[in-house]
Formats: sequence, C-alpha cells, structure tokens
Amino acid sequence: MDKQSGYTWKLGMFVTIGLLLFILAIYFIGKQKNLFGSTFNITSTFKTVSGLEVGNNVRFSGINIGTIEEIRLVNDSSVVVSMVIKDDVREFIKTDARASIGSDGLMGDKVLTISPGVKSTKPVENNGAIASVHGIEMNDIMKSVKKSVDNAGVITEELAIFSHSMNNGNGALARLVRDDKMANSVSNTLNNLESGTKGFSENMEAAKSNFLFKGYFKKKEKEKEKKQEEAQKAKEEKEKAKEEKKEEKKEAKEEKQKEEDAKKAEAQKTAEAEKAKK
Repeated sequence: MDKQSGYTWKLGMFVTIGLLLFILAIYFIGKQKNLFGSTFNITSTFKTVSGLEVGNNVRFSGINIGTIEEIRLVNDSSVVVSMVIKDDVREFIKTDARASIGSDGLMGDKVLTISPGVKSTKPVENNGAIASVHGIEMNDIMKSVKKSVDNAGVITEELAIFSHSMNNGNGALARLVRDDKMANSVSNTLNNLESGTKGFSENMEAAKSNFLFKGYFKKKEKEKEKKQEEAQKAKEEKEKAKEEKKEEKKEAKEEKQKEEDAKKAEAQKTAEAEKAKK
C-alpha cells in the first residue's frame, strides 16, 4: 500500500512539473510570436525576400517589435510580406517608414528592419502598407569581392613584370636607374635647361630696358592695369547694386509696415465709432 502511494505521488509530481513546463513553453512562444496582447498588421512588397521566412523577427530601431506572419508570392517580381506588430509601437511607425531585409549577424537568420520616416507625422494604419528598400544581396557582395581580387591579381602581375624588367636592365627607366653614365647625362641636361631658363629670364629683363621694346612692354603693363581697374570697378558696381537692392527691400518693408499700421488704426477707429453708436 505504501509502495503504491509512493508511485502515485511520483506520478503526480511528474505530471505537475510537465504541465508547468508546458504552460511556460506556451507563454514564451506566445510572447515571442505576439499571441498575447494587442497587435496590428502591416504589409510591404519586395522583389525578393532573400530567404526571409514566416516567424522571423521584425525590428524597429534595433528592438524586436513583431514577427513575419505571411509571405505571399504575387507574381514573378513581387512578394508581399505581412507583419504582426505590437500595438504600443504603432505611433512611432509613420506612413513614410521603409522596410528592408537584413541578417541577424553575418550568417544569422534573416530579419525585417523598419526604418523610421523623416517627413510624415501620421502613424501607419492597421492593415496598411509601407514602402520597401532593396537590400544588399550576398551574391552582390561576393561579385564585388571577386572583382577586387581579380584587380589585385592583375596589379600583382604587372608589378612582377615591371620588377623583372628593372632587374634585367630593360627599358629607359631601368637604364636610368642602373646606368651611371645615363643618369649623369640626364642630370647635365636638366642643369643646361635650368641655365637656359635663367638666361632667357635675364634676356627678357634686358629687353624691357631696351628702347626698341620699351613701348611694347609699357603697353602690356597699361593693358594689365586697365583690366585690373575694370575688374575693380565692376566689383564696386556690383557691391553698390547689392546695397541699393538691399535698401529698396528695406524701404518696401517699412512702407508695407506703415500701410499695415494705418489699416489697423483705421479699423480701431471704426470699431470705436460703432461702439460709440451702440
């Protein structure tokens, strides 16, 4: 009899613990899937959902606010995603909000992210729709990485060819680096060019003092001074016109203010006259 009572007690404890675990599981699952509390529905249309599944989270400003309720294929270029959102965040989701699909981490589950709007002040309605933003696909990232790797391979190959040519003394640049005679020749050429340029400058200065060219250079200087004076005059006229325009605006504003004051005074006199008649 005592042995049977012990079995009954253990069975009761087992059933009670199992029932409590079942209730807790239902509670947490229901809370995660927004089965409890007030909710509302919104939709968004995408060209591709990029692996998004029913039950994935919906986030707003980094916070989980709902889940994906349904994914419906409309045609070959449109997929409608229905979301269940907590009602207490509805006031923050405006009609110009945007939905995009991303990943929870680098290789995590897909999540739908709602970005706040910037212009509208009207909250989205129940069963309303918001616009979508095309996200960056992993295939696009891999294509970009592949292109960068290919470019790096081409650059490395060209650097190898250049280095080989330099080491074997092929080409003018390699000869310039490796051949001392050629380097000295290039240095002498540059020195001659510098000396020639200096001599040309001295000749030009001497020509300016020569009476045969003096008139020509004076004419050039006068033309330069004339251009500078014209530019300065144009600048002053522009500043003057700007000041006159500013003054005209000021006078117009004062005239308008006087007219408004006169109208107000006339209206006040009329009101006082009507009041006196009464």
